[in-house]
Amino acid sequence: MNIELPYGREKRVLRVEDARVRGVLSSRIEEYDPGASEEELVERSLRCPLGSPPLSELARGKKRVAVIASDHTRPVPSRIIMPRLLREIRRGNPDAEITILVATGCHRSTTPEELKEKFGPEIASRERIRVHDCDDENGLKLLGRLPSGGECRVNRIAAKADLLVAEGFIEPHFFAGFSGGRKSVLPGVASRESVLANHCSEFIAHPRARAGSLDGNPIHRDMVWAAEKAGLRFILNVVLNGEKRVIHAAAGDPFAAHEEGCSFLDKHCGVEPALADIVVTTNGGHPLDQNIYQAVKGMTAAEATVKPGGVIVMLARSGDGHGGEAFCREMTASGDLDALMQGILRRGRSETLPDQWQAQIFIRVLQRARVVYVSEADDALVKSLHMHPAHSLEEAMELAGALLGRRDASVTVIPDGVSVIVRTGGQRVDP
Repeated sequence: MNIELPYGREKRVLRVEDARVRGVLSSRIEEYDPGASEEELVERSLRCPLGSPPLSELARGKKRVAVIASDHTRPVPSRIIMPRLLREIRRGNPDAEITILVATGCHRSTTPEELKEKFGPEIASRERIRVHDCDDENGLKLLGRLPSGGECRVNRIAAKADLLVAEGFIEPHFFAGFSGGRKSVLPGVASRESVLANHCSEFIAHPRARAGSLDGNPIHRDMVWAAEKAGLRFILNVVLNGEKRVIHAAAGDPFAAHEEGCSFLDKHCGVEPALADIVVTTNGGHPLDQNIYQAVKGMTAAEATVKPGGVIVMLARSGDGHGGEAFCREMTASGDLDALMQGILRRGRSETLPDQWQAQIFIRVLQRARVVYVSEADDALVKSLHMHPAHSLEEAMELAGALLGRRDASVTVIPDGVSVIVRTGGQRVDP
């Protein structure tokens, strides 16, 4: 069997005997034909909002309107979505004072050039646009305490709006279940402290904090609470294919529309586990496989279908190295994975450190299986992060066989680990 796998901007081919393959777990998104253009899909969703009056009706009599937009790190097609949201708001209220609020979460500020690229030159130059700063105390408003116990502070523009609207996109998320919807508020326009409380070790360790899991997920519960308290009233969320084109759109009530989009995604991305000794996966190629930090996301798909004590072969170019100083420090503080995990788990909800959640999930993966990392990262760096370096799939499969002490080990392949939801019921898969 020859299976093409994305690696940076290229493809690598995995060759493995048919008899050893337990399954190839792939999203069916690429096969889906929406039967309409991106623009028409967005228009339809606005014409038929779910669980809500049309946006134009909601805008009537609302003076201050805030529209939360995703930032430069997200592939949301704002050039298609934002003009239509603005049109509908002004159709209902031509005099509305509209502010586009860019939801950076804890990311760096979006630059003027990035705003122009994201929204187009007309919106970037004519509309009132503000970029969220999670550390600007004067720009934040306290809404109360999250179910996690942390203070919920959000951007004042969002908190004081007469009508709060958000754009976004939905994809599997490795601990929030799905992106989109309520995430526009938390972490999108929340304070750093609120984000850290939400990403605490206790919640990350919860068995329901997994891709595709919303029911009983404490991280999702916090996010829903924040969105409700902030008054999020209307969303337009899309689902994208591998070419970042809109194939589905859902608009309306923040929770009804998000639920519909998540159901669509689960239908096309959900797969059953195929337990194997070796699981080969990727982070979907460029741009998500530029560093090791991001590659943890793809590893969690493999974690859900690899046998305990097995081997994950992770293919991620990683030309930018580790991808996060705090993440790297956390991972290299000790050679003992159990000690590293216990150190993180001892931190209370108010003691969360930046990026500790990524380290926690990575350690969890490494406690289940050894990882052979195929990349262009420095071998010493890969080893310091408790993995085995390799530079080709052939070398990686040889090494995986040696680690297992057998050359006929069973194999499952996940061509794109960030595009699938391996259904485990929120529980760890055991043989």
